[in-house]
Amino acid sequence: MKTIDNIPTGKIGRTSKLVQTGVKLGGNYLKYYSKRAFDSELTRDELDQSNADDIYDGLKSLKGSALKVAQMLSMEKSLLPNAYVEKFSLAQFSVPPLSAPLVRKTFKKYNGAYPEELYDKFASESVNAASIGQVHRAEKDGKKLAVKIQYPGVADSISSDLAMVKPIATRMFNLQGKDSAKYFKEVEGKLLEETDYILEVKQSKEISEACAHIPNLKFPRYYEDLSSERIITMDWMDGKHLSEFAKENKDQEKANKVGQALWDFYMYQMHGLKEVHADPHPGNFLIDKNANLIAIDFGCIKQVPEDFYVPYFELAKKENINNPEFFNEKLFELEILRKDDSEREIKYFSELFYQMLNLFTSPFHEETFDFADETFWNSITALSEKYSKDTELRKMNGNRGSKHFLYINRTFFGLYNLLHDLEAKIEVNKFRDYMS
Repeated sequence: MKTIDNIPTGKIGRTSKLVQTGVKLGGNYLKYYSKRAFDSELTRDELDQSNADDIYDGLKSLKGSALKVAQMLSMEKSLLPNAYVEKFSLAQFSVPPLSAPLVRKTFKKYNGAYPEELYDKFASESVNAASIGQVHRAEKDGKKLAVKIQYPGVADSISSDLAMVKPIATRMFNLQGKDSAKYFKEVEGKLLEETDYILEVKQSKEISEACAHIPNLKFPRYYEDLSSERIITMDWMDGKHLSEFAKENKDQEKANKVGQALWDFYMYQMHGLKEVHADPHPGNFLIDKNANLIAIDFGCIKQVPEDFYVPYFELAKKENINNPEFFNEKLFELEILRKDDSEREIKYFSELFYQMLNLFTSPFHEETFDFADETFWNSITALSEKYSKDTELRKMNGNRGSKHFLYINRTFFGLYNLLHDLEAKIEVNKFRDYMS
């Protein structure tokens, strides 16, 4: 794969790259409508593919939060055309890496020494490049290590990147007024945390130790003396990325074993620790030869405050969803319904969230749940399509829900997608066996 010798870090350089991408997209639409003039049955597939290619090509050279957004979007399988999902999923663990000279320069800047001065062996070629950093193999004192290096300028460009994205997101989600600022602040805060590798090592050690007793779950050890604000050194863990394992695996017992470990890991964090690994994409998990799940990235950890946790999980119970008075009371607590809503808005959003919660909480209403069940996934897709085309929804204030929904919903949707990829059948309450 071609390497990158420099990354635009200034606001002007990054903005101009996005403008270039916009010009390419304009050209794609022009070509599409020109062809459609002669062929009325032409589908949007070619346009979607061209746009996905050009957007990804533009973002991959910027790295950082711009590429992180693409990675997050790749998990929204029911909301985006397949061309975007396929292309953006490359942002999870397969983007052009930094060149060897830039790696050495970056390492010296962040750690005060070149790699060969700190390790007995260090491979200059990256084995895994993602949105915020890339991973290299190393050895020291006979131990095989993985060294994660953050891309130059990532932390400094987050605020300006989000400022460029904000007008587009505001239009897409119909956000209105000052209240929308809380959502952007939440995203900015989490992205800044992901660039703080000292914090990530701390979080990694704490959650690894807290979850070590869960069966079929493994974690690397972290080495603080070989880590810094932009460098992390940990054990090298052998295994396949979860998506690769899911594609190749034909053994249902193994799929269920991995899926159960994944489910127990997330439910234990959510209900026991009240904080959760909020970046559940395939690049953050490996599966070893014995079908153990290995969690390897703890950059994005979301705290779950009690005043959100309680009403959120109260609405996971079917009897509460079907109690209209209680249901609406919790919607107000969760900021889904607002005091300034009209009767029409209250009625509309109550019905919308009743349908959504009935569907999304259905795994919690059973003792076992089969994530390979296509009826469940087809229902999610149908509901997404229904409301994406609803002109009534576009007229209403889109500021719906506590800021905590952003990462908690992302966590559950990502978890469901991983379990669907695995085609795993899980025991819903098994995690309670490991609660102290």
